[in-house]
Amino acid sequence: MESGRLQGRSVVIVGGTTGIGLSAARACLREGAFLTILGKEGDPTPDLGPSAKVILRDARQAETIGILIQTAVDAFGKIDALYHVVGGSGRRAGDGPLHEISDVGWDQTIDLNLKSLFLSNRAAVQQYLRQASGGSILNVSSVLGDSPSTHFFATHAYAAAKSAVSGFVKSVAAYYAPYGIRCNGILPGLVDTPMSARAMTDKKIMEFIQTKQPLDGGRAGIPADLDEAVLFFLSDASKFVTGQMLAVDGGWSVSEGQFGV
Repeated sequence: MESGRLQGRSVVIVGGTTGIGLSAARACLREGAFLTILGKEGDPTPDLGPSAKVILRDARQAETIGILIQTAVDAFGKIDALYHVVGGSGRRAGDGPLHEISDVGWDQTIDLNLKSLFLSNRAAVQQYLRQASGGSILNVSSVLGDSPSTHFFATHAYAAAKSAVSGFVKSVAAYYAPYGIRCNGILPGLVDTPMSARAMTDKKIMEFIQTKQPLDGGRAGIPADLDEAVLFFLSDASKFVTGQMLAVDGGWSVSEGQFGV
């Protein structure tokens, strides 16, 4: 019987109980991985079977990330790959166009999208160095980090945070390549997840998406659209790839998009 692409690998997913992360978790399990998953406090705990450990805590706390990594090591002896998904819109906190962003909106958006990513990536690198094994890190950014859409998606703190992810990925990748540690990123377009409920229920935005994401009939993405890219970056298929940001966006970054007046 042919083994899976992640057979016997210990994979940590930060933000793996809903949406993009949960879809990736299921894909990793199908490919033979052992999983340690961090979800948000209050999330339902998905039933993923005996090969998955699930923790529900605040990803922005260093203590939480320490517990997460130690849980993976205790359960599976090591970690081989980290997939960081946690992030989100700060619109409700006060993000928006620059002249409207509140101090709270800026602080919360940057904190949500960068602090937990820094903590999880640091912990993964520290563990890889202890193991002297190398490993993979994959971070979720957004097309809004380098492909703005001014009419419906003007959240400048969010764009700044997601742009920072790209710079972080490249600098980490450059420094740790000699240690066999790879760091890459994915830039999704609009994907149907709990975070995107505002857009998904707005008729004008969805009409815009038909031309902004024209692939496959012009639609919002679904979490499973990202799974093959995730498996590529977490597995040995990408063993000669680091410092790359892959747009999985239905054509967003190369399409103008049309909206009615």
